[in-house]
Amino acid sequence: MMFRVFLLVALLLIHAQLRAKPPAEEAGFAPNLVIYLAKGPANSCGTGCDHWIAVEGKVDRDAASRIRRFLQNMKDTRRPIYFHSPGGAVEQAFVIGRLLRNRKAIARIGRTIVAACGATPQADNACLKIKTAGGEVEAEIATSHAMCNSACGYLFLGATTREVAPDAVMAVHSSKFTMVFHGHPSEAEIAAFTRGGIARADRERAAFIAAMGISHELNDLIATVRFENPHVLTRSELYRFGIDTRTVAETAWTLQPAPRPYIRKLALAKRHDDASFRAMEWRLFCENKDRARLTFIREFDKGAAGLNAVIMMAGSEKPVSFEAFPARIGPFEAWSGTIASAAMTTLLAVPHVQVAEATLLPDGKTNQEILDIDTSGLESAWSRLLASCAAPNSVKPVIASPIIAWPPAR
Repeated sequence: MMFRVFLLVALLLIHAQLRAKPPAEEAGFAPNLVIYLAKGPANSCGTGCDHWIAVEGKVDRDAASRIRRFLQNMKDTRRPIYFHSPGGAVEQAFVIGRLLRNRKAIARIGRTIVAACGATPQADNACLKIKTAGGEVEAEIATSHAMCNSACGYLFLGATTREVAPDAVMAVHSSKFTMVFHGHPSEAEIAAFTRGGIARADRERAAFIAAMGISHELNDLIATVRFENPHVLTRSELYRFGIDTRTVAETAWTLQPAPRPYIRKLALAKRHDDASFRAMEWRLFCENKDRARLTFIREFDKGAAGLNAVIMMAGSEKPVSFEAFPARIGPFEAWSGTIASAAMTTLLAVPHVQVAEATLLPDGKTNQEILDIDTSGLESAWSRLLASCAAPNSVKPVIASPIIAWPPAR
């Protein structure tokens, strides 16, 4: 009973969250765009991937030439590029975007956390010196609070493969147009030059977006968004515009620091009947050295009859069965189940697990869905969580974290 109370508290917190807003634009970024090589634990950037390229900071007036020189010496074109930038110079962004298109780049949005920087801010001069010293730096990827806003979006659109994690942000707005006049032009001349400059910038933006194979709807939207109030693209817009066309977008499994630490994974899955996406979350707690507890939180079908079931399968092993009656509030419900140590070993050894959902509809038919979920990050996160586990027969209560950024804009 106590665990169900905690689940209801978690659901209340989830349900109360507002739509995602763009983070502060300027704080915590290098003044110029930097690019460097990074490596992390096994599968840190996806299954079989542990090396990536980091691009972060503000897009400055000389950014394109630096990026071009770096990529000319980088022969591995399949190494993914992780962006974290508030934006900057649009003209430079167009040039870099075309460079990435020629390279057929893989682009994602994520913060590269360099271990050698320690507690030093990642945009501090000492940390930037470590990042740009040459060679590869040991690092981890965090998609939470990562952004590719404003002009950074044009870099991102240049890639042929684009992935935006559910907890990352891509925000757009119309450009800020600045003109420098020499002499003493009249107000009419200034107005005419300004109109012409804005029209030219609009044409260049529309041409670039079309050349990248993105829907004109994105350009239409950008034209309506004021520079001072960026618009965070929803998951439906990312999908509809052709920016990220995955039907399931997910994060890695990440360890969450809390009084009772746990491992968290988020996913957004497209509904079959329209272009909207529904939110899902997994939370893995270590109850003791021999047993874990997995909580699955999801948006349920409002048209369902109320009878449904959820199981999780890892290969041919016995599935994880969740409790028959989930905690429910608003559009969310939470399921809970235990995982024995042998099943946990299997879970850590497979690259994917399957989550099967069965929902009874009002007409008596059963809607069945099976989602294939990546286990990237789970093994390393579990090894760290295990260190905080209690010994068998000393189970602690599972308490939901009070800080939940959910659901993301869909």
